[in-house]
Amino acid sequence: QVQLMESGGDLVQAGGSLRLSCVASGTVFGINDMRWYRQAPGKERTMVATITRGGITNYTDSVKDRFFISRDNTENTVFLQMNSLRPEDTAVYYCNIDLRDWTSRWRNYWGQGTQVTVSS
Repeated sequence: QVQLMESGGDLVQAGGSLRLSCVASGTVFGINDMRWYRQAPGKERTMVATITRGGITNYTDSVKDRFFISRDNTENTVFLQMNSLRPEDTAVYYCNIDLRDWTSRWRNYWGQGTQVTVSS
């Protein structure tokens, strides 16, 4: 089986930085796109950043030039470096990965989420 485990969420003051990590463990034969989403209380889950297998990145407008997504293909890990954090960045952050699992099929997996809280 496959599990995604996020880490790095914390309480931080506005202007601070955090680095989130998400590792895919278990039987993984390959990984394509990797993404970070977030969900604030009472709001829908929205995409924050994506990175393709080749390293092409895309960001939602509100985090451009503040957040940076990267990946380590040898470790099946995706990162989200978050700088200049704002109170409106407060949310549960989820990783989302397209991977080829033990069934040899490509499937989409979600992590359990990590809380990021930014105080003003």
